[in-house]
Amino acid sequence: MDGGATTVLVVDDSRAKRYLLVSWLTRAGFETIEAETGAEALARMETDRVDLVVLDVRLPDLSGYEVCERIKERRPATPVIHVSAHAVDVVDRAHGLTRGADAYLAEPIEPEELVATAHAVLRYYQARQRAELLAERLAALAGATVQMHAASNFVGLLAAAAAGAAQIFKSPAAVVAETFDGECLAGVVAGPDAEPQVVPWVVDDIGVPIGTTVRVDEPAAWERIDWPAGDTVTVAAAKLREDRAPLYVAVPTATQTVRTPVLVQLAQAVASAVEAQRSFDEEHRIAVTLQRSLLPRRLPEVAGLDLAVRYEPASAQTEVGGDFYELVMLDGHLLVAIGDVAGHSLHAATVMAELRHAVRAYAVEGHQPGVILDRVNELMRTLLPNELATICLLLLHPGSGLIRLASAGHLPALVSVDGRVEFVDQPAPLLGVRAPRPPDLEFVLPAGATLVLYTDGLIERRDATIDEGMAALAAVAVRVDDDLDQFCQRLLVELAPPQIHDDVAVVAVRRR
Repeated sequence: MDGGATTVLVVDDSRAKRYLLVSWLTRAGFETIEAETGAEALARMETDRVDLVVLDVRLPDLSGYEVCERIKERRPATPVIHVSAHAVDVVDRAHGLTRGADAYLAEPIEPEELVATAHAVLRYYQARQRAELLAERLAALAGATVQMHAASNFVGLLAAAAAGAAQIFKSPAAVVAETFDGECLAGVVAGPDAEPQVVPWVVDDIGVPIGTTVRVDEPAAWERIDWPAGDTVTVAAAKLREDRAPLYVAVPTATQTVRTPVLVQLAQAVASAVEAQRSFDEEHRIAVTLQRSLLPRRLPEVAGLDLAVRYEPASAQTEVGGDFYELVMLDGHLLVAIGDVAGHSLHAATVMAELRHAVRAYAVEGHQPGVILDRVNELMRTLLPNELATICLLLLHPGSGLIRLASAGHLPALVSVDGRVEFVDQPAPLLGVRAPRPPDLEFVLPAGATLVLYTDGLIERRDATIDEGMAALAAVAVRVDDDLDQFCQRLLVELAPPQIHDDVAVVAVRRR
């Protein structure tokens, strides 16, 4: 704050004394306003911008000491200089300073002394205000950083970044960044109390070096935002890697200090969060692509059977899992398998691929379900010793409906027929565990019955038990749609949560 922009309130009941004080301060470059009484001074403090108060100790209505205390209660960052021609001894000066004054001048006062004292107390308070502003902004920056890293997707991250910038600088703000697949989006917000929006954006990023740079743009370059009139836009551009597009944080220039340290730190925090989100989104896309490429591309056509499947990967906000299914005809029998590798990551998807191929290989050799699982289990314990998985595997003879089933810790299959449902449970240890396994389970799937296999993503809820989830599945599966694909879709719609947090696989087999 320079001298020409500083406003001093001069409070004295003597018109001649006020004239002298105002004259000295005006010649020194200060702007001045005047008050004759304590009440008038307090009223001016409420309505006018005041940077410094020069206050007489003796006033006709209130003492200067009391006026000073009231000013400090309402605006503690406003400095007050007492002046007095009567209360001039040490006790008076000590009393004034104790009750909140920042300086005490006893008359006669020299003009140079008044001006020098004014500059001295203003320097202290301006430094204090800058420090408090910086501390406030750094605290808001910390909160914004937490919100950005807590965002569940790229859109939420940009919204959190824009809202954080508006809170830090108490102004409109825009944050622009590209997703990992090159879509340019901007989080924009009209002010600290407004709701942020995320919209498509186009920005010229030619010539932005690696690191963080600051530039000043005209508002027309950021025309979607209603910037303060008469101001420019300060933009921090951050670029972490040569192969990545830079991101931008834009705020009004009037909000910035000379070095703009908080804006630079905010841009760096946004860059870190954006890079982490880009990497996560890229890995998730790779994992989903891998999963889909390893699942059966089409279902076999089997006389006397209707087949349908549904596979929904975890949402883009969640790591991908290792769910898989298999349907294939082998020597006149339909092999059906469904499984789930423990964990959520690209690694889980690769383990899923190995298990699916192992199941297919041992099944082609002609083994029964229990033997297949025993051999897959030995394979896992030898080559994948730290992995766990569940699986339900069965061979179905289409003509007779005879099923031979083996399970490894998987959720029980469900049979729905004539409005009744029954779970087919075979407790058994997970794959990856050395433990004895029960013999295969044999039963007949009646004509008109539907067998449903599923993974835990269909029925698990964070606010419900697994038994409650299975009861909900039984209630929905009482009625099987004529269109088996529609039935599987209805299971997902009625049972899976709107925001899927785990992969969901469903296999339905109906014997006509």
